[in-house]
Amino acid sequence: MELYAYTYVGPEEIRRAVKAHPAGAPIRARKDLDRWLQEHPEASEEGATWVVDLTGCLRLAPRRSEHVACAGGEEVLAAGELHFQRTATGWDVAGASNQSTGYCPDTDCWDALALALTRAGLRGPPGFTSAITFRRCTRCGELNLVKEQWFVCTFCDADLPALWNVAPRRRVVVD
Repeated sequence: MELYAYTYVGPEEIRRAVKAHPAGAPIRARKDLDRWLQEHPEASEEGATWVVDLTGCLRLAPRRSEHVACAGGEEVLAAGELHFQRTATGWDVAGASNQSTGYCPDTDCWDALALALTRAGLRGPPGFTSAITFRRCTRCGELNLVKEQWFVCTFCDADLPALWNVAPRRRVVVD
């Protein structure tokens, strides 16, 4: 599968501050999620920070963690927040967003999350339950969250591009 790799675009002081933190826990099977939620019971209520690393593996960290720490400082295929729900067969992903101001991934990163969930044997929604649209203003350079399809820069009122343009990204193939 061909996906995009996103580089960290957040503040450099955050990247430096979390450099010594361990990467998020790899979730390769349902038992990994069950174990992680036992270790982090607050996540069953408030959710978790997540990334999909360049190998296509889902990684989790407590919700208030920085995405760049969860990713071990590396590029990601996707990033955001997950919410869980208990079912008769265990835990499932009830909600997912691409809300990460550190990586600002486009909404098409859903494919990477869907692949990671499938590989781990986890059920989730058919797409992001909260999709965030990020754009960089071509006039002033500021990063914007597009709300209600209003593609106008919050800082200088310039029109924002229709296509994702936050930072350079590269295509990668994940088996």
